[in-house]
Amino acid sequence: MLALNNVTLRIAGRVLLDEVSLQIPQGARVGLVGRNGTGKTSLLRLIAGELQPDAGDISLAKGMRMAMVAQEAPSGAASVLETVLAADRERAELLLEAEHTTDPMRIAEVQTRLADIGAHRAEAKAASILKGLGFSDAAQERSISSFSGGWRMRAALAATLFLEPDILLLDEPTNHLDLEATMWLQEHLRTYPYTLLMVSHDRDLLNYVPRQTAHLQARKLTVYAGGYDDFERVLIERQAQDEKSRQKQEAQRAHMQAFIDRFRYKASKARQAQSRIKALARIGSMPDAVVEATVRFAFPEPDVPPPPLITLNRVSVGYGDVVVLDQLNLRIDPDDRIALLGANGNGKSTFAKLIAGRLEPRSGETTRAPKLRVGFFAQHQIEELVLEIDAIAHVQARRPQDRVETSRAYLGRFGIGAELAKSKVGNLSGGEKTRLALSLCCLDAPQILILDEPTNHLDIASTEALASALNAFAGAVILITHDRHLVALTVDRLWLVASGTVRSFEGDLADYHRLLMETSSSTLAKSTAGSAPARKGKASGTQRRQALAPLRKRVQELESDLKGLLAEKAVLDRRLADPLTYNDGEGDPAALAKRSNELEGEITTIEMAWLEAAEEVEMLEAAR
Repeated sequence: MLALNNVTLRIAGRVLLDEVSLQIPQGARVGLVGRNGTGKTSLLRLIAGELQPDAGDISLAKGMRMAMVAQEAPSGAASVLETVLAADRERAELLLEAEHTTDPMRIAEVQTRLADIGAHRAEAKAASILKGLGFSDAAQERSISSFSGGWRMRAALAATLFLEPDILLLDEPTNHLDLEATMWLQEHLRTYPYTLLMVSHDRDLLNYVPRQTAHLQARKLTVYAGGYDDFERVLIERQAQDEKSRQKQEAQRAHMQAFIDRFRYKASKARQAQSRIKALARIGSMPDAVVEATVRFAFPEPDVPPPPLITLNRVSVGYGDVVVLDQLNLRIDPDDRIALLGANGNGKSTFAKLIAGRLEPRSGETTRAPKLRVGFFAQHQIEELVLEIDAIAHVQARRPQDRVETSRAYLGRFGIGAELAKSKVGNLSGGEKTRLALSLCCLDAPQILILDEPTNHLDIASTEALASALNAFAGAVILITHDRHLVALTVDRLWLVASGTVRSFEGDLADYHRLLMETSSSTLAKSTAGSAPARKGKASGTQRRQALAPLRKRVQELESDLKGLLAEKAVLDRRLADPLTYNDGEGDPAALAKRSNELEGEITTIEMAWLEAAEEVEMLEAAR
């Protein structure tokens, strides 16, 4: 179906692929793995036709449809559902033609083709995909432009999945997803009926979905049977065998060379020496083993106070008049390793900001250890990095008293070597920027680390190194991540953020997955039964009306708050896009960018609170 034949690709003079060949048969599911910067995304773009090879060719079976998630987040006045449906251009064009054509023959042809492509089932199919990725029924009707960038990228993923192309190309599909949506995507891709080529750093996804694993290393591509664990096991065995062969060959060469050095000028042994010289030339030498740089993470050692670090007693927290979390009765100790579960919008980031001291509690009692320091890593911090300066300058801006050598050594603890430390941030990869942002949040040797999706741009080797560093860290760790492998390696406590509070979850991730599946089935059953007559009579209807009134009011209030935040962000984004902002000396571009990123977080929180309230209204109205 898809074939790469001796393909070579150069970007900015650097060879990424060197005479690479790959055969992908119809129906294959292939995971593409390799270190950051090896060219995995470039390979996908090459297959998609966005890049052209410098040598070789790519062939595709005739009539095959290929799709890759758009790099630009969708926008416009159309609803989320309409945006996803519009991705199928053939369906949209046929439906439009069906409305206007008067030729009976053409009407029959159009209707036949619409039936062939399942056009009349398309809306239900699109809604189901959006639901799996976290969009409630109410959210699907909202304008796509009213959502934050991360949610619009979810919609872009939904649109590509909706198309069901013959060849589906996915590049880090879980980067904008929470754990719950990641679990849904895993199940969806596991039964994908066509061909799939996927780049991912999610080890569980790479084990569960692909039937083959293609490893990109040293500009070459090698295909292994099975998922990531199968590939890793075979790779280690092959490397061990190659090393034994290399040692055996080197011993043989050394023995022959010793004979030559000893007897080549001795007349009685000259013929034997010449024979060994020719044999030595025939043996040649095996290529050196490809040694990939070891990724390093080492968090600063904090002075950890005695427990507890933080105690919350009947605490509530939120934004403005909106209470996001209430009745928090929790304690965090130095040896805690906690992962926060719960769908986006339930309040995980709000809870993290509360613990970090970035949100003040509305009520209740919060007790902190004296001089407690909290390191807080979130994705927006990567966007706040100054692209025009290097990593050392970033550290020195925060700690001007340190010598350059001290700053360089500190960056080395996070895998940022001397050369990278002197490179402009704009030239760093996503994983390198992540490591820099992590280093900056740890400058004060925090006793609590809060990491919100720290692996989004890290490859698997970097994630493993991060896990080792977290296990060696002397303080407490609070983790928000869709990476189940990282949770399994580091976490011993699960806290569920749901229903407006945070509580301990008794069970493991497998139990949580089962709970999600059961909840999904239960919600579907309630929705199906909603059209049946109520059995509780008048009292039941009164109770529902009493519940609906405050919920509808809350939805309206949240909509108003959301419009205000979106308007403020639009103004800030226009100022940041205006060159005069950087030239006229008026305003502070860095402060504007920081406020824009803060607004992004507030918008996400408010819009998810709106989604939750709107969904409750839907369920109550369906039961009327």
